[in-house]
Amino acid sequence: MIWIPAALIAAFFLAWRTALQQKVRGQMSVGAASLARFFFGFPIALLLLGGFLGVTGITRLPELPLSFWAACWAAGFAQMVATNLIVLSMGQRNLVSGTAYMKTETILAALLGWALLGEVLYPLAWAGIALAFAGIVLLSTRKGARGLIEWLQGLGQPAAITGLSAGLLFAITAIFVRIASQQIDGTGRSLAGLLVLASVLGFQALMQTSWSLWREPDQVLAMLRGWRLTGLIGLLGALASAGWFIGYAMAPVALVGIVGQTQIFWSLGLGRWYLKEPVTISETGGLLMVGAGVVMALAASL
Repeated sequence: MIWIPAALIAAFFLAWRTALQQKVRGQMSVGAASLARFFFGFPIALLLLGGFLGVTGITRLPELPLSFWAACWAAGFAQMVATNLIVLSMGQRNLVSGTAYMKTETILAALLGWALLGEVLYPLAWAGIALAFAGIVLLSTRKGARGLIEWLQGLGQPAAITGLSAGLLFAITAIFVRIASQQIDGTGRSLAGLLVLASVLGFQALMQTSWSLWREPDQVLAMLRGWRLTGLIGLLGALASAGWFIGYAMAPVALVGIVGQTQIFWSLGLGRWYLKEPVTISETGGLLMVGAGVVMALAASL
């Protein structure tokens, strides 16, 4: 059950990182704000992997087939595009709403996990996912029971399109991370998750850095000049991804994702105290629904 605390910790680090990325959007471009996540995250991932090897005494890495590298590249590309989209989404509405659109990834991951990986969930887990999703809709609309209709009507708006697209790409990322971890034989799941992490971040750092140097080299310099803040974004992003990837290596992607819904709680706290965003009554109701959904899904998995 290591995947449960791993996902909980990852949710906290992800919420913190997202808040920081929202903060730097006024200082640099979307691409540069996203680049910080990968540029500084890759060396952190290598340190995490090296530290794990040192603590466990493992001296030889397992063989990594071509299918592993292909899945890591696909996961890295999907997550890279999703990260850029969610930064855009955050700029169009507040932190909690942007996160709410993005977190539709859980129900999408559950469906993809069932269709592509054959992952079967208990009815109680599906009910928990549905309840948490309803809470997310409430969070994104802030208008109680009428919110679902308005939420559906607003799907064509820029904030919805970017947020939902990011959610789909994050779900696809989870699928490929799980596939990559399954290509590693004869090793513990924690090591498998960290190997996937280092490989994915390596691809992302190469791709996003190359694109940014080509399209906006001045913004790369802006990111480097603000290394105290952008470096923290990379650190938090790497720690969050370590939790996610270890979780995906151990459990069905939908269950890891539903535990990750606790990011909403952290986002609300950070949005209130760090970004000075108000909390509404409907948001409180949505949070209670999300919390109940997480508990239901966990109860089904135990």
